[in-house]
Amino acid sequence: MNSGRYIGVMSGTSLDGVDVVLAVIDENMVAQQARYCCPMPAELRQQVLAVCQGQSLTLSQLGQLDHRLGRLFAEAVLALLKQEQLSAEDVVAIGCHGQTVWHEPQSEAPHSIQIGDNNIIAALTGITVVGDFRRRDMALGGQGAPLVPAFHQAVLMHPHERRMILNIGGIANLSLLFPGQTVMGYDTGPGNMLLDAWIWQQQGKALDKDGEWAATGRILLPLLQHMLADPWFMLPAPKSTGREYFNLSWLEKQLSPFPGVRPEDVQATLVELSAITIAEQVMLHGGCDRLLVCGGGSRNPRLMARLASALAGIEVASTDEAGINGDDMEALAFSWLAWRTLSGLPGNLPAVTGAREATVLGAIYPANSLIR
Repeated sequence: MNSGRYIGVMSGTSLDGVDVVLAVIDENMVAQQARYCCPMPAELRQQVLAVCQGQSLTLSQLGQLDHRLGRLFAEAVLALLKQEQLSAEDVVAIGCHGQTVWHEPQSEAPHSIQIGDNNIIAALTGITVVGDFRRRDMALGGQGAPLVPAFHQAVLMHPHERRMILNIGGIANLSLLFPGQTVMGYDTGPGNMLLDAWIWQQQGKALDKDGEWAATGRILLPLLQHMLADPWFMLPAPKSTGREYFNLSWLEKQLSPFPGVRPEDVQATLVELSAITIAEQVMLHGGCDRLLVCGGGSRNPRLMARLASALAGIEVASTDEAGINGDDMEALAFSWLAWRTLSGLPGNLPAVTGAREATVLGAIYPANSLIR
């Protein structure tokens, strides 16, 4: 079953950095051993943001971006190996999600594009890489996302407790882990994405640390109601989204009927938008015993407080309390998905993505002529 050490690499929609984790994986366990995080260089982050928001670029520019991200991912893996005094031979494979620059699952020709050349990662690290996880699911009629609910099921399912796992990255997604029921999961809408985009535009900061700026503003109910009326929120599951939809252009369109609003009030309202759209989906399924939260948004006290307020009576806690670091969940998931691929096991959940069947995910980039 290809048991052993695996490395997971994730750079999510927030674009704040590259998370790398080392884990020992077999059919009975996923045991994290180490982590490493490197920031996304500011220039590279801006280039990726531009692509995600539809800015035109040449094929040459796209190729260069693909190359640079591949090198960044490889360097992050090498830094982790050095930190842990390991060699390439100590690792079975790397699971690399890649950087999503466009995700359009509901178009006439559904597609999803992740960049960060896996060939470069394999060549520079000397380790087999598994990547391109989304598109096999999409070829079978699925959304290609979210893929992490399968991992949530494997490591956080409880025999008696009705749990939901909430990942708040750039986009928020929810996994429903109810004993005796089929696991469900889907994107609920923006998590940190609009918060980060707005403070970047207004103050040149990458994020609103601890929600401090939002805490100085007040919630604008007419603006909130206007945003909540967006048709995307009414779509039934399965559904997924990304920066190609929820971006600064979307926000500016929402703000156009409300001239002269204070920037801090917009930030406070965006926090409420994330909290309310998540809470509505939690309650749509009758609530749960415990909502376990991971991702960057779990470290935002303002967002967590508004979420708890909207879900009175439901325990809202970090996945840290269940034994998995909330900052590492997605990177761990892709190390596990790499193990699934190399073991010939399906990695998607059709009830989550809408695919016609469960399937082995991803493409394998061997470190050499033989897959180790």
